[in-house]
This record gives sequence, structure tokens and C-alpha cells, in this order.
Amino acid sequence: MGSSSLHVLKGINFNIQEGELVAIMGSSGSGKSTLLNILGMLDVADEGEYILDDIPIKNLNETKAANYRNKFLGFVFQSFNLINYKSALENVSLPLYYQKIPRKERQAIALHYLESVGLKDWATHLPSELSGGQKQRVAIARAMASRPKVLLADEPTGALDTKTSYEVMDLIQKINQEGKTILVVTHELDIAKMCKRIVQLKDGVIIKDENINQVLASEHV
Repeated sequence: MGSSSLHVLKGINFNIQEGELVAIMGSSGSGKSTLLNILGMLDVADEGEYILDDIPIKNLNETKAANYRNKFLGFVFQSFNLINYKSALENVSLPLYYQKIPRKERQAIALHYLESVGLKDWATHLPSELSGGQKQRVAIARAMASRPKVLLADEPTGALDTKTSYEVMDLIQKINQEGKTILVVTHELDIAKMCKRIVQLKDGVIIKDENINQVLASEHV
């Protein structure tokens, strides 16, 4: 900012294998959002390397970054980031529009993913007609529709009550069980324990990285 710079991440070094479900934890200011932004190609690291699916992610202009994001990544946010004037089906089919998939095929794929999150009957509804949990399910269906290699979820349960949070985590666990690689940024320990590995950040460094016995969300819903 101006002439002052802030060193956020200080030599992070870790690998995530295909099919893992990893929680990234840390208090506000620990660097977890910056890490997620770099992994999501929304920010660029000043140095070091980031390799995704054997491809070094570097020197990307915005067009190339957007193409890579479309190809590799699905995003789920705390605030859902749905387009208010578009139906659930239109929201889910949006990434496919950018992939230049024909309209009829887009709708069929979007409907399939809405069905997979239990919202086929809500396809024509606007976000304003959905509950918080339903909105997040639409957002997850949208993230899945482009068949990404990795799902990045930034506080996906942050705006939800406990029961709804566990329902969303149950869905995330089921998607992971099908083989999808998922990173969940969270500051809630009960949510992190529903992942299979917890990486803890503090002041820009990893202070703990351990595999855990996963708590099944379905047992708590």
C-alpha cells in the first residue's frame, strides 16, 4: 500500500495430493486468504513456485489466468456470490457459458449438478427465494459444473447456522468421496475436523500440518 509493503506469507511449503480434503485454519491476518488467492490465481506470489496438475502457474496475463481458473478451479465463497437476477439454473450454468458450451448442453449439465445437490426442483427460483443453505448448495453446484480439478471453499459455512453448516459440509464430504480435491478455509474447528487434514497458519507460516480422523458431518446433521 503506497510505499509500504506487507510480507504476508513467509516461505510456505506444502503439497496437496489429488483427492485430499484439507482445512486451512488461522486467525484473521494469518495469511490464509492470501494463500487461497494465490492458489486460486487471483493473486500472484512474489517469489517461489506453484505447480497445479504438473503445470507451473507463472507469468499469467489476466486472460490466461482466467482460462486456467476455468479449467482447473471451482470457487465457493462465504457470501455465495450468486447473481440475484438469474435463476439457480442460470447461476450454475454461468461457468459453462464462459467455456463456450452450447446453451442446451449448458442447461443439461447445470440441471444435473443442481440435482446432485438436491435442488433440481428449485432450478427456476431466484436467489432471493432460497435459504442460505440452498444458496450455498447452488454455489457448490456452480463450482462443480465446470468439472474443476480442485474446489476452493473460502469460509463456505461462515454465513450459515450450525445445522445448515453441517449439511453443507456433508455435501462437501460426499463430493470429496467421489475423488474431488477440496481446500476449505475456515476459522471454525468443528468444520475443520470434518476435513481429513488440517493446515494451521500463523503470521504467514505453517505452524501445524496433520492428518486427522475425520468427523462425518452426516452423523451431526
